[in-house]
Amino acid sequence: MRWAAGYFFVAPALLLIAVFFVFPVFSAFLLSFTDFDIYSLGNIEYLRFVGIDNYINLFGNSRFWTALGNTFYFVAVGGPLSVLVSLGAALLINSKLVRLKTLFRTVYFLPVVTTLVAVAVMWRYLYHPRYGLLNFALSGIGIEPIDWLGDPFWAMPAIILMAAWKNFGYNMIIFLAGLQSIPDSLYEAARVDGANRWHQFRYVTLPMLAPTFLFVGIITMIGYFQLFAEPYVMTQGGPSNATLSVVLFMYEEGFRWWNLGNAAAIAFVLFVIILAVTLLQLRLQRER
Repeated sequence: MRWAAGYFFVAPALLLIAVFFVFPVFSAFLLSFTDFDIYSLGNIEYLRFVGIDNYINLFGNSRFWTALGNTFYFVAVGGPLSVLVSLGAALLINSKLVRLKTLFRTVYFLPVVTTLVAVAVMWRYLYHPRYGLLNFALSGIGIEPIDWLGDPFWAMPAIILMAAWKNFGYNMIIFLAGLQSIPDSLYEAARVDGANRWHQFRYVTLPMLAPTFLFVGIITMIGYFQLFAEPYVMTQGGPSNATLSVVLFMYEEGFRWWNLGNAAAIAFVLFVIILAVTLLQLRLQRER
């Protein structure tokens, strides 16, 4: 009866997972096939089963395609930028020439644990078209001021820059752990064979960091596909929907217009997209 004892110990955790994850996800999936709205909240009799109409209407909605394009833009540019900055910071801190490593780790990790509202207030001042520090620096080299958050062309790059600054510290810690797990004997053998620092980085560091790259890439991709807080606080999806993300669009449908059936459909479309991209990353990693 050893199996009974095992089930007894895991039962509380499985119960919590079922109550707070499985049941809500299953309920939301069923909700995506209904026209559940604010009227249904008052009287469940107004709830109707509409089949896949929510999904059909979603794919015919131009704002959804705009939000999807913005989200892919954010992931394609912001994701690699965040990973590269994280790797660079980890390499610098891991260097034997650097002292006060604990201090640098703490300083670089502070943006991760800082509330987004405080970060957004600070970056809004940096992006101010007249008094911002960035435009002040640009004026010093003869470039006209840029309306970072008011120009549809620059709004998303501004969001990407802020997001990369705020989130790179988390990946930096993971890369730092991966770098410290590489045996020094590999670098010694490479130096004996005449490898310079670039060759050591290319043929020793990068291959040994492959599992770390896979984990960081997947976690970063999933987080960036769920872009919401940055545009919600900084631009409200503007200007001209230039920073409207899929999750922000889902929030507007669900909690501004109370079209909860449409919002649930958006959530599951995003889930399928994230799952597909994750499986693609895993397959590419296996092939390598």
